[in-house]
Amino acid sequence: AAAKASAAAMLAAEAAADMSKSINYYRRRITRYLTSTLIKTKNEIPVDLPEGFEFKKILISRPNHRLGNLLLITPILEEIAINYPNCKVDIFAKGGLANILFSEYKNVNTIYELPRKPFKAIIKYLWIWIKLKSKSYDLVINVVQGSSSGKIAVKIANAKYKLYNTTIETLKNSISDYSHMAKNTVYNLRNLVDKSSIKTNTVPCLDLKLSLDELEKGKVLLDKYIQNKKGKTILLFTYATGAKCYSKDWWNNFYNSLINEFNDYNIIEILPVENVSQINFKAPSFYSKDVREIAAFIANADIFIGADSGIMHLASASLTTTLGLFSRTNPMIYQPYCNNSMAIDTRIKNHNDIVEIIKSKLGLVYDLA
Repeated sequence: AAAKASAAAMLAAEAAADMSKSINYYRRRITRYLTSTLIKTKNEIPVDLPEGFEFKKILISRPNHRLGNLLLITPILEEIAINYPNCKVDIFAKGGLANILFSEYKNVNTIYELPRKPFKAIIKYLWIWIKLKSKSYDLVINVVQGSSSGKIAVKIANAKYKLYNTTIETLKNSISDYSHMAKNTVYNLRNLVDKSSIKTNTVPCLDLKLSLDELEKGKVLLDKYIQNKKGKTILLFTYATGAKCYSKDWWNNFYNSLINEFNDYNIIEILPVENVSQINFKAPSFYSKDVREIAAFIANADIFIGADSGIMHLASASLTTTLGLFSRTNPMIYQPYCNNSMAIDTRIKNHNDIVEIIKSKLGLVYDLA
């Protein structure tokens, strides 16, 4: 009887998974159809704005719930704050993270968050779209070119100017990091506004804007794991979703290399929400479901190493040196930058190479990376 019940449960789970895939498939098809039908023209900002024109209300469209994808819009938020200090920004997102991630951005006004599972909260889902339509903006920006729902939001929103964020070939051919998801929107906006209004040449970093109180609490947490007070601290995040996740063999071999080279350092593993470890919990491990607490913990360490993931972007947004490990996704689109961070292509670099890069980032050898 127990075996039959187990088999029935497995079949039910498989059926539910298949149904979920079907719903997502048709949802994407419908969204793409609506995008191609609704968006016929692009009403983008003219190169020459009226003299003295200044944005006062901007809507950022990024209807996505993933940690990394939301953190990648922090540079455009900072860009607006620097160049248009009197401008208020609304954000059109999804899920429940946006309010947490952008809580310290003083220029963020209202955050519209679509439910993560719209079919289970259809009334709320529709109500958010209605609320979006009820406000007016100077500018609406679709952050990611490939986002169909992001484009639909831009089309629906009431705004004088709309930036769908299509690729600008002249910029693509002249700017080496133009394809980076966090930088692309910044470059496109700069291309379309009065150049005299731009107060910096560099693209802002990913930044969670951790408060002093959060940083102090993060230090207290980290100190509990520090065994060698004089040694530096290396943080590992061994998990990632799908094919981006490195095998246990890869991580265990890498961990052994770290132990051999940095035996007087503090090596700590940050665990994912799934509470799993690719190194079988060999290192002291830190676990939290609070993303700002995790970021504050990371901010007090010397270096973070992990595969391309939301936590990798969180580490970058904590302003700690971040080494992102890439084997599947394109580092030109997702690589960490600022604070001496970099992407490492593990199809080219082996464990010894990575160890040498870590040494250079920690100031132990001349930085050849």
